[in-house]
Amino acid sequence: MKRGYVLHHRQFRESSVIVNLLIEGEGRVDAITRVGSGKRSIKSILQPFQPLIIQFSTKSESKNLGLKNITQIESAAPAMPLSGNSLYSGFYLNELLVRLLSVEHQAEGIFLDYHRALLALAKQFCSSHLRYFEMALLLELGALPSLAYDTQGDLLDNNCHYRFIAQSGFIPILTSQESHFTHGKGSLSGAMLLALASQELQPEQFNQAKGLMRYLLTPLLGNKPLLSRQLFTKKTD
Repeated sequence: MKRGYVLHHRQFRESSVIVNLLIEGEGRVDAITRVGSGKRSIKSILQPFQPLIIQFSTKSESKNLGLKNITQIESAAPAMPLSGNSLYSGFYLNELLVRLLSVEHQAEGIFLDYHRALLALAKQFCSSHLRYFEMALLLELGALPSLAYDTQGDLLDNNCHYRFIAQSGFIPILTSQESHFTHGKGSLSGAMLLALASQELQPEQFNQAKGLMRYLLTPLLGNKPLLSRQLFTKKTD
């Protein structure tokens, strides 16, 4: 049996659901399961942010749908106690995973990053937890630029400022005047980039880090907006 989380599920026929799962060591897995009824129903645990242990059969119920078949599923621990902005953040992480992962590109290593993000959000909301998860996801997808070296092969410098160039990385710029990162045309402080890489962002660096992550995610997400972002107030998304 494997550890996993439900990312999303939808009704399939009268007594079954199709479930998008994040599975430890496998990544994105789409499966089908019967929900049952009465005391034997699994509806109460088939929810986001509920740690699960799951067993799959070797045969898919529907080869045409390309789904695995869940033969056993049970809770592994109490559901993560998310509320308020932490709950909205959890929905955001789930939507990112459903949108960006496929069964062809599963991102096997992202499970622990997701689990750690939920644990951190359950303790206290901080937007830095979202940035660290976005960074881990971009790395899994091969879309994260180097946060150690600039385009010239030199180590990033705390005291320098950089501009991000798509397909290349961070290029040093000849100014110490800090500006907000806007559509890839602003400057990024080396201190923020290094703090992001080491997961030590300071509050004054949050907005700049958010701008960078959004810029990097936009080509992958396309034009369709993320529904979960609408849950946030402007100061906390």
